[in-house]
Amino acid sequence: MRQAKYRFFLAFVTVSLPLASAFLWAQGGRGAASSASGLELSAINRSVDPCTDFYQFACGAWTANNPIPADRSRWGRFDELQERNNDILHRVLDQAALGHDPETKKIGDFYASCMDEAAIDKKGAAPLEADFKRIAALGSIADLPGLVAALHAEGVGAFFEFGAEPDFKNAKMQIATLDQGGLGLPDRDYYFRDDPKSVELRQQYVDHVAKMSALAMEVRSLVEKNRFDAAAEAADATAVMQVETALAKGSLDAVSRRDPVRVYHKMTTAELQKLTPHFNWARYFKAAGAPAFDTVNVAEPDFMTTFDQLLGATSLNDVRAYLRWHLVHASAPVLSSAFVNENFRFYNATLQGTKELRARWRRCVQYTDGDLGEALGKAFVKEAFGTEAKADTLKMVKEIEAALEQDINSLSWMTDATKKQALVKLHAVENKIGYPDRWRDYSALKVVRGDALGNSQRANAFEFRRQMGKIGNPLDKSEWDMTPPTVNAYYEPLQNNINFPAGILQPPFYSAKADAAVNYGGAGAVIGHELTHGFDDEGRQFDAQGNLNDWWTEQDGKAYDERSACLVNQYGSFTAIDDVKLNGKLTLGENTADNGGVRLALMAYLATNATQEARELDGFTAEQRVFMGFAQIWCENRRPEYERLQAQTNPHSPGRYRVNGVVSNMPEFQKAFSCKADAPMVKQNACRVW
Repeated sequence: MRQAKYRFFLAFVTVSLPLASAFLWAQGGRGAASSASGLELSAINRSVDPCTDFYQFACGAWTANNPIPADRSRWGRFDELQERNNDILHRVLDQAALGHDPETKKIGDFYASCMDEAAIDKKGAAPLEADFKRIAALGSIADLPGLVAALHAEGVGAFFEFGAEPDFKNAKMQIATLDQGGLGLPDRDYYFRDDPKSVELRQQYVDHVAKMSALAMEVRSLVEKNRFDAAAEAADATAVMQVETALAKGSLDAVSRRDPVRVYHKMTTAELQKLTPHFNWARYFKAAGAPAFDTVNVAEPDFMTTFDQLLGATSLNDVRAYLRWHLVHASAPVLSSAFVNENFRFYNATLQGTKELRARWRRCVQYTDGDLGEALGKAFVKEAFGTEAKADTLKMVKEIEAALEQDINSLSWMTDATKKQALVKLHAVENKIGYPDRWRDYSALKVVRGDALGNSQRANAFEFRRQMGKIGNPLDKSEWDMTPPTVNAYYEPLQNNINFPAGILQPPFYSAKADAAVNYGGAGAVIGHELTHGFDDEGRQFDAQGNLNDWWTEQDGKAYDERSACLVNQYGSFTAIDDVKLNGKLTLGENTADNGGVRLALMAYLATNATQEARELDGFTAEQRVFMGFAQIWCENRRPEYERLQAQTNPHSPGRYRVNGVVSNMPEFQKAFSCKADAPMVKQNACRVW
């Protein structure tokens, strides 16, 4: 699923590696039953002073007793609970695969096709033959638009991205949008860093492309009626690296893309064509099945200029090599074992340090959720999501919104004019909890039992056509961009709404059996986090209707920037791994949301549960339990390779900094744990935006 540029998630949304894992869980978390409060008491390392390192105090025993499984690059409370959720999904799909229930037959056939490893291995690379023929038949650059459109529909990310999204200046309507894309490495900067590890990684990538080319060479030889040797594989890999490096040069870096103004350039189709004379957009749009339209958001015009120059300077042989690679790259997870293993070797073992390939059933559950998520999610909700969680979440949302209103009104640095507009935006926020009111209709998607790759490609085409159908039509705010079992949440600034799938409304974030303080520290902090995204350095640029609109006075904008700079400097000083620091600018929005979210959750708890404030449970006061509930959702272990990757590409800080960074900025934490003024968890010049 293509994700819009501006959608702010709670956790771990990362680079577009092939079929990246979702974070899922089901009900029944251990935390709710292991203590009177709902805290995970066995996770606590009581030999650590909470005022010295609160993360180690709250999570130290958990990290010591929960080593990373061989098939993971990280292991945290998210993943721990994902396993329970996977068990539910596994059970649902095993039953569906029997084919007895017409309502679940489609997800059952999709899953069963993925699980039939023997049949997939027997086919080898043969499922690629039809697309290899189309690529081999490319006779000129003039023929490229139709071919790229066909590949895009199948989920092959060649050259650029095309889809639909709300118009930044008129968010009620969906418009066509073109964006940068076409890279195989995690981020554009991977092509240019000159440190030894980055140089080595680029060579490993070229080697990987050559190995994947070799695996597909038999099909290529059959299609082109020629025999190719290792020299041809190496030439293909070199060509891919040259094309991708050229595209990377024209791409915006991750920090620049955080500014919505930098990725909004509305043009007429005639202006777009003038910008890229080597590529016939009318042919592409027609082949893509897009409706007629006159304007398009060209997110990065410089990238399109680079793309056009590339087409004018690159041989057809190199273009074909690039397209073959991206076809193989996109298809690898559902091809034969040789492709799966080589894909794992680079994208999981090399880039993330994972030791073993995940069990096939886990991967097939993941792929089914990715391609038929609402069909599978409907079955998940029936089994795992109750009405009490939804009602309690909505109650907390209202209480935390009230806390944010109080916070805005009390700000000393914001003028009354801007406060008024901030409250208008806050009061307009819409809340979506659990699952869609209307489930997606997959009747147009053809699933053929025994055709794993074909099912994947048809599912991608189904979604691509769905996106094409949005262009020129009003925005449907009832749609979800996460599946119900997903353990995550997001704020959508172009819709001004917060979204909480059923998967996250379970322990350790929420439990009906847990103490209210722990629920506020977990689920409440998430709610506050997402609400704060509406007012972080990106979200604040959108108004109550979701339009890109500067509703701040110049004075207030400057005051905001001064306060956010404190967070940039604070988190930019944290070391991720070895010589790699966190990127304070890249992580600014998430750090702002973490800091604001916990403060709002604590305010809301104290305002609505004042009678419990003095009551101790499990040896902790109510305020301490709020902080503990927050900290314990971020207990995790990470492999060094994964840590490096995340620091360079992910806008979220590691768990230990999400916890310690927040509490060190809160006088409320210092008071709750009676920390001395010079304690490490007490920042002398504390950062605060909201």
